[in-house]
Amino acid sequence: QVQLVESGGGLVQAGGSLRLSCVASGSIVRINAMGWYRQAPGKQRELVANVTSGGSRNYADSVKGRFTISAAKNTVYLEMNSLKPEDTAVYYCNAGLVVTFPVRNLDVWGQGTLVTVSS
Repeated sequence: QVQLVESGGGLVQAGGSLRLSCVASGSIVRINAMGWYRQAPGKQRELVANVTSGGSRNYADSVKGRFTISAAKNTVYLEMNSLKPEDTAVYYCNAGLVVTFPVRNLDVWGQGTLVTVSS
């Protein structure tokens, strides 16, 4: 089985920084894309940022200039700076993978890590 494990969430004051990490493990042949979504209470889940196998990076307008996504091997990071209370949410790692056995495409989600930004 394949698995995504997130870490780095916690409580931080407004204006502070936090770094999230997500590690993919298992019978992975290829990572097509990895990214971060978030869901605040009473809100729908939204894309925060992702990176594709070709190196293309995408960001939600609300985090441009403050968040940076990067990837190395089977790990994706989200560097969050100048955090605002509006960033408070559960952050979920997501990966589009090619896995074995059998060889197949698979979308995998982590369990989420809570980020709380106090004012």
